[in-house]
Amino acid sequence: MEPTNVGNPDYYHKVVDCQWACPAHTNVPGYIRLIAQERYDDAYMLNWESNVFPGILGRTCDRPCEPACRRGRVEDKPVAICRLKRVAADLRGDITPRFPEIPTKKNGKRIACVGAGPASLTVARDLMPLGYEVTIFEKNDRPGGLMWTNIPQFRLPPEVLWEEIDYILDMGVDIRYNAPVESMKWLLEQGFDAVFVGSGAPRGKELRLPGRYDTDRIYIGIDWLESVAFGHTNAIEENVLVIGVGNTAMDCCRTSKRIGGTNVKVMARKSKPYFKASPWELEDAEEELVDIVENHSPTEFVVEDGVLRGMNFDIVDWHENDQGRLVATKLDEAFFPAEAVILAIGQETAFPWIEDDAGIEFNKWR
Repeated sequence: MEPTNVGNPDYYHKVVDCQWACPAHTNVPGYIRLIAQERYDDAYMLNWESNVFPGILGRTCDRPCEPACRRGRVEDKPVAICRLKRVAADLRGDITPRFPEIPTKKNGKRIACVGAGPASLTVARDLMPLGYEVTIFEKNDRPGGLMWTNIPQFRLPPEVLWEEIDYILDMGVDIRYNAPVESMKWLLEQGFDAVFVGSGAPRGKELRLPGRYDTDRIYIGIDWLESVAFGHTNAIEENVLVIGVGNTAMDCCRTSKRIGGTNVKVMARKSKPYFKASPWELEDAEEELVDIVENHSPTEFVVEDGVLRGMNFDIVDWHENDQGRLVATKLDEAFFPAEAVILAIGQETAFPWIEDDAGIEFNKWR
């Protein structure tokens, strides 16, 4: 009999659905058993092997494992896998002696990482114990990327974020702050053996409707959250509309409630079954008295003499056409007053610093 090939993720789909659904294929049953035995250090380290940031993910993960959990077939809710990850992280002791040793004699290979977000930090975590020299170029004055600029502190306390990041940086990573990479050609000339681009999707999508550029009270969601994180923004108007219904929209509406927004509405083009936000994110927002308005498609920003008055919407009904695609039927129109609008309708990659002739092929999603 051939040994089981656990290197093939499909194996887990046969025996452990939650582990198969996890993008990192974390050993979920294994760390839950360790938690049950109160072996929190062991549970944390089992997590750390595959998902790098157990404490952070225990608070922010989108939990693809839980819809796949087999308990959901016989009970109303699945096992609280994500929260158990947080339990292991919060109750662990000093686990630093268990981290891999970093060889003093390097293997001669130098790796450059662009951006100090979770992707580049994971590269450093994996390569430093193997003797590679890793240099991270970060445009800001601290690491973390969107983990600290876009996830509000009421969801991810700074002490949790910095502690898990420091576990990696303390391995001896050469991190260069306030050092944006402005040219891929320049970077390729620096003698690195490999370059990892971990700058993420840092550009929020626009909503180009009439009135968009007639006022300064319309914000891009991820830029606005970053401004709050930096301390540049500490207040917002009372009447706020958040356009979009993903997890970024949930962070925007809940942050608005904390810095002055009293009448905050999330405007969704479709109905609840099609929302991109996680159910628990929606529940948290609704518990904080955020109104979520379904089936309203934005058509216009209403601006008078440079002052934002609100937005116009089409009230729509959705149905499938003959090709199985959702199409909208307009039922009516509606106006919603607002003094500020936050656009949270998605994110895009942005690589203006990679020259067309740098030797890298792009598709239409550049």
